[in-house]
Amino acid sequence: MSTQSITSAAETTIVPVAAPGWPDYDIHIGPGLLPRAGELIAPLLARPRTFIITDENVAALHLHTLQQSLDAAGIAHDALVLPAGEATKSWDNLQRVVEALLAAELERGDHLIAFGGGVIGDLAGFAAAITRRGMPFIQIPTTLLAQVDSSVGGKTGINSPTHGKNLIGAFHQPAIVIADTGVLKTLPRRELLAGYAEVVKYGLLGDADFFAWLEEHGAQVLAFDEAALTQAIATSCRAKAAIVNEDAREKGRRALLNLGHTFGHAWEAALGYDGTLLHGEGVAIGMVQAFRFSERLGLCPPGRAQRVAAHLEAVGLPTSLKRYLNRLPGAEDLLALMRQDKKAQAGRLVFILARDIGEAFIAKDVAEREVLAFLQDELNVANT
Repeated sequence: MSTQSITSAAETTIVPVAAPGWPDYDIHIGPGLLPRAGELIAPLLARPRTFIITDENVAALHLHTLQQSLDAAGIAHDALVLPAGEATKSWDNLQRVVEALLAAELERGDHLIAFGGGVIGDLAGFAAAITRRGMPFIQIPTTLLAQVDSSVGGKTGINSPTHGKNLIGAFHQPAIVIADTGVLKTLPRRELLAGYAEVVKYGLLGDADFFAWLEEHGAQVLAFDEAALTQAIATSCRAKAAIVNEDAREKGRRALLNLGHTFGHAWEAALGYDGTLLHGEGVAIGMVQAFRFSERLGLCPPGRAQRVAAHLEAVGLPTSLKRYLNRLPGAEDLLALMRQDKKAQAGRLVFILARDIGEAFIAKDVAEREVLAFLQDELNVANT
């Protein structure tokens, strides 16, 4: 497992990100960073003024610590606290955030702070991208999923209530990412596991050694062993940063980061984003299905999907549709949801498939009849 591009200073690990067309920025990873957020943020600000976007769960646990840190650095701040949950990524809440920023008289050069999980990061980042035609923003992710994935790389957006997840948005890179590993200890176990699915994704898509390391050390990561947790987050961030550096606007290789997402997003949309299936849980199921589909098409050696499923099940993640079956539509309707996938090109579905663990690739020539047959079989198996 490579550690290239990771540097450490005391207990903080720093992963640099270079996204073409945007200023370079750093991901700071380690315990105790939230009380230091003000001193990390202050040098970035055109004036000592900012605005925090967060949700009710994060506000109750951590907002006071962030506010104290900003006060200590002499940074004036307001905060908007939104409901927690995927449904918050909506038109109504986007308007609410933008209007709050304008009412607070923030200027184009002022920074927003996205303080929360992926939902808040996506929503606040999109608001930053469109308010006053673009304002800088800061990511302070508070979930494992956000720390390893959604806070890095500049994808922002909201969901369409009719057509699916993340279909309305913009590419807008943060000015800094501050990932305090200590705040992860306040996560519900289910949320922690959902984030771990995205960690596993980085091993499956391009680093077989990292996946093998997770098979051996995943329990330590999830038990908050500081060295293992920091290594897992930093390795994931390094992998994503390398891909973002090559393809900041997802015109090519960056699509690999969607391993498991074409399936997973369809399940999320079908279940209405109501918390029945968390994003990471959908990704876990989707990754197993991507490997199973790859095996079915003769692209991947047999047994790989079972190995992936075995590790995910060992840590407590779902790997099948069985528990959700009574709320899922038929295969045709699921295929229709997949057609809304952002990777689709010229009306054709684009899948991230695998030749082996650590060898994902972009497949643009998968016949819909093959997808439909696979979906039907997946539903049939889940029904047994």
